[in-house]
Amino acid sequence: MNKIWAELVDHRRSTSATTITELFQNNPSRFQSFSAESDGILLDYSKTSLDETGLELLLELAEQADLGSRITEMFRGDQINVTERRSVLHTALRRQGDTPVLVAGEDVMPDIRHTLQRMESFAGAIRSGDHKTATGARFTDVVNIGIGGSDLGPVMATLALSPYHDGPRCHYVSNVDGADITDRLRGLDPQTTLIIIASKTFTTTETMTNAETAIAWLRAALGDQASQHPAAVSSARDKTAAFGIPPERVFGFADWVGGRYSIWGPVGLSTLIAVGRDNFRAFLSGAAAMDQHFQTADLRYNLPVLLGLTGLWHSNICGYATRAILPYEHRLARLPAYLQQLDMESNGKGVTLDGSKVARASGPIVWGEPGTNGQHAFFQLLHQGTHVVPAEFLIAASGHEDALSHQHDRLKANCLAQSEALMTGRSTEQARRLAESRGYGGDDLERMAAHLTLPGNRPSITLAYPRLTPFALGQLIALYEHRVFTEGVIWGINSFDQWGVELGKELAVNLLPPLQGASDPSKDSSTLGLVAKLTQPKPAT
Repeated sequence: MNKIWAELVDHRRSTSATTITELFQNNPSRFQSFSAESDGILLDYSKTSLDETGLELLLELAEQADLGSRITEMFRGDQINVTERRSVLHTALRRQGDTPVLVAGEDVMPDIRHTLQRMESFAGAIRSGDHKTATGARFTDVVNIGIGGSDLGPVMATLALSPYHDGPRCHYVSNVDGADITDRLRGLDPQTTLIIIASKTFTTTETMTNAETAIAWLRAALGDQASQHPAAVSSARDKTAAFGIPPERVFGFADWVGGRYSIWGPVGLSTLIAVGRDNFRAFLSGAAAMDQHFQTADLRYNLPVLLGLTGLWHSNICGYATRAILPYEHRLARLPAYLQQLDMESNGKGVTLDGSKVARASGPIVWGEPGTNGQHAFFQLLHQGTHVVPAEFLIAASGHEDALSHQHDRLKANCLAQSEALMTGRSTEQARRLAESRGYGGDDLERMAAHLTLPGNRPSITLAYPRLTPFALGQLIALYEHRVFTEGVIWGINSFDQWGVELGKELAVNLLPPLQGASDPSKDSSTLGLVAKLTQPKPAT
């Protein structure tokens, strides 16, 4: 593989003077050659500096990394999460049909289907009013308490599918900062609120701290009857029982489902309650369709593979350290945050599967905001800044607000204009003419022309889809999951563990006693100084 990496670097060096605009001029069919489609989702990566030679080298890189076999191993249930000795089978949660999926020789699909049916029965009873509150009323609100994958997924999906909401209102609490749960519970009626506590181990510090606060809130209003209002998403049934939650309101999942990949199962319970069985099943079906495409499509036309290879081209060959996720879809406002965890927790690794150091940069920094808001925030840097940031646009052909289709047309125009402007820029001569038209002359003309010049040649990718339906959302999330996997395989890393988050958690536990008055001379002077500052007497209000 090192030979191909070297060839890619050499190829980039020899072609870097050719602009993206010139690539289009040299190939009138470039869009057709550098785009691919599956089940209505179009991936356009033509506005990048990739040419045929570069793409062929990247495809050869994927072949040498044995990507096809690694895909098979994942879907088959092999223990590809080698550091935790686990299978990676979030895909089984959305699997369609009756094909068995074996873990240690046992078919896991019957349990998955049974859990989904239990979720649907419980959600249906909440939605219909058959499952009543302690006072005999209907539940009007659901508060999901979780963090990380137990929060980011359902928050993102519930917002994205808001046109399909016809169940109780859903609210989310994640931060251990007491302000979060205070603000979420304010205005809610504990007598009509269901609390979902989402923690696989039922030991997550932030989640359990917030859960205790929520239960105290329920008890203050309902007394002993408060026990009728919590449910749990957890595999620790002994701990949920000790917490007073009966087994019929506990929904667990196996250790071969990582937190950031868990939206497809019980972690998605709040979303299921919001949108109902049919829409949630359509969401699963969209992901399953992308799974099928990822397993069967030729690498040259495989959307997750192409998205991953383009990402490798940008991060490793072009040296771009970040990628911006820019959904021109207001209801995908939480998608950038969701993909931050998915990508950076998965591929933010410095060692390979065998424990040696990664030979090149791995996971890029992922960030973003919805358009058009981002245009009025950070797009200035994208267009004229000294850092080149590959942009990834997402846009639907139509919105859900048919009476406001003219606004959606403006949204689409903005999205397409931004990708075009990033590519073409504005030449100095064009800037000079623009400055002249605005009344500048002499030295002022040249000075203003410099300010109005945009370098262009900035890469972007566009994902276009018919409408943000449950099916389309499932496709998009699975697409990005498999993109992360593709990149991880080629880097030779484990995309399914997260050891880097452990140390901070351990130190936080050790820091509680000093913050509550105990002495700990083992700490460094900075930490002790900050402890002293943060434990000063509260100012008078």
